[in-house]
Amino acid sequence: MTTRPSPTLGILGGGQLAQMLALAALPLGVKVRVLEPDPQAPARLCAEHLQAPYTDPVGLDALAECDAVTLEFENVPVEALDALRGRVPVRPGAELLARSKHRAREKHALREAGAQTAPFVEIMAPSDLEGALERVGGRGILKTSELGYDGKGQVRVASQEELGRGWDELGQVPCILEGFVAFEREVSLAVARTPDGRVAFGPLVENVHRNGILRTSVYPAHSPDGTEARAREMARAVAEGWGLEGLLTLEFFQLPGGELLVNEVAPRVHNSGHLTQDGGGVSQFEAQVRAVLGLPLTDWSPLLPCAMVNDVGVEGANPDWAAVDTLPGTRVHLYHKAHRPGRKLGHVNLVAPDEPTLRERLEQLELLIP
Repeated sequence: MTTRPSPTLGILGGGQLAQMLALAALPLGVKVRVLEPDPQAPARLCAEHLQAPYTDPVGLDALAECDAVTLEFENVPVEALDALRGRVPVRPGAELLARSKHRAREKHALREAGAQTAPFVEIMAPSDLEGALERVGGRGILKTSELGYDGKGQVRVASQEELGRGWDELGQVPCILEGFVAFEREVSLAVARTPDGRVAFGPLVENVHRNGILRTSVYPAHSPDGTEARAREMARAVAEGWGLEGLLTLEFFQLPGGELLVNEVAPRVHNSGHLTQDGGGVSQFEAQVRAVLGLPLTDWSPLLPCAMVNDVGVEGANPDWAAVDTLPGTRVHLYHKAHRPGRKLGHVNLVAPDEPTLRERLEQLELLIP
């Protein structure tokens, strides 16, 4: 009889994604160690917490003792990755992270891998502003090349004057100007790839944003036949072209004719995949753990229709948790964070026996969460 191995997984970052990765790892016999400076890090509740800066030599030495290291956010300091290079596998690796944390590099790399994106122009200097809007179709979104997330670091523009003001507002830092896309819906799909090249996929999920922050995700997505197959084809091309080791989530614009454009890429588990926790089967968190450690891996999709609603802090308002708990099929996931407007404080997953019931209950659930 063989004994199941008990590896240790290191994570750069100790927020709610690290917490949920650790919770998925523990039943697999995997120990988790996180490097995170925040003393109130959510992951401290279920993993060994190394409370230190991401570049702390002692903390990085402890991560280097793990079997592999993954991450919960892409803006990891380069110094941390350099310190770990050659000492422990970091998955996804530094080259892939360098692409995904910089919008212009990401767009170019997506196209090189065969994925389609919205038209875009790089804005590096004042001279790049002239004629840029016409080149992307007359309307667009100006985004900082780095550090933007959840709707931050971007401005909608529809004239040359607005483009100039927008660049000033963003600090005249390197940006990309993306052409406005008249999409029908937003969908996402995750792909995982092991170090030996095995590839598996998550479900196609339909997403709705509010104020630039994800509000709801629903599975299955209301998309034309063949949409998921096209999303998988692009996701595989990117995963293999970029040499992915770990998990990568692609966010798509679905156009009225069914065509897909990649909007953004996240080299990690993603908010839109949280519904896989409670829909039955493998979750996205278990999939990332398995991919990073080279454990057996299969496609992961919920066994039942399911949805997710984010709890984002609202000034002077809180969810009606008693009513949420009495709504059939709900499962609450809180992040143990202090309340702050605009901050992701938790999410509620919802499972139902069929799609009509899911949509009906989802409408009720959204009324209970401001």
